[in-house]
Amino acid sequence: MTRSLLAGACGLALLLLPVTSAYAQTQTPATQQAPATDQPPADQGTNAADASDDDKQAPVPFEGGTLTITQTEQYGDKVLAYDGQQLATNYDVFFDKIVEVGGIKVALFDVGDGGNQCGPATVIVWKPEGGTIQSTMVEQDQCGAPPSAVSDNAIYFVPYLLPGDQKPALQWSPTDGLTISGNLTYMPEPGTDWKDIDPEKYQNIIDAFHNEAVYRLAETLLGKDMPDMATSLLVGGGTEKTTSGAFYASGCVPHDCGGNDGFMAVDPAKHKLYFARRGENGEPQAWPAVTTWPADVKEALDKALGAAN
Repeated sequence: MTRSLLAGACGLALLLLPVTSAYAQTQTPATQQAPATDQPPADQGTNAADASDDDKQAPVPFEGGTLTITQTEQYGDKVLAYDGQQLATNYDVFFDKIVEVGGIKVALFDVGDGGNQCGPATVIVWKPEGGTIQSTMVEQDQCGAPPSAVSDNAIYFVPYLLPGDQKPALQWSPTDGLTISGNLTYMPEPGTDWKDIDPEKYQNIIDAFHNEAVYRLAETLLGKDMPDMATSLLVGGGTEKTTSGAFYASGCVPHDCGGNDGFMAVDPAKHKLYFARRGENGEPQAWPAVTTWPADVKEALDKALGAAN
């Protein structure tokens, strides 16, 4: 919870400033909470369907017309439309809420490919005074966009950050459209050391990068490959221990499990890290070289990514 609040606080403080650099850290996309904001309640009166969580595909009355989500084939894509005019289509399309931004009613929808560890993109729908229906999709990478945070005059999108990442924080308003508010940079928790590591608290081994000692050594070992290495661990779970006391976990890139897989081990007692990543060619890269790994960590790697390593 502390990490989530820190990320939200850094991001929202940044959004009040001109475009600058700032530091932030996040949990993995599946566990990150949306930034805390004073968000007005969704207008569920005349402008939105009075629908429960199980009935969000009901037609949504909106600004003199109707927003609909339809699916023509049983396993096909869903289509978001306004009075028959297509606005977006994808495997998953869900109505989120209606809010008011800068005096304009705005409908928000979640649209995405589905799958593990991938949040949806946000589709923003609005109708300018005297104008026709408008829509825009907010995406930051192949995994969609962060949850939206709504204020009176803008909608903010504070990005998920993986170790080594830098990403822009975005904001949208009816008058200015989608603009960049600033730049966020991943940062470990200052002053944390090997003695502070507690794998029991990690929902994903990527959380170990929040430790400054781990992060600095990973930075030395991986260099520019750190974000890609972290991405290869995104779809993963808890950790296991080797006989020597190192803990480890494997994972994969969202939507590419089996084609782009990763492995990470941490030895807090010996202050050591071990990384491996197998891409499309089937041959894993390792940091440091696998020939230098302890036998029990190498055995864990073989079990995780295949005995041919």
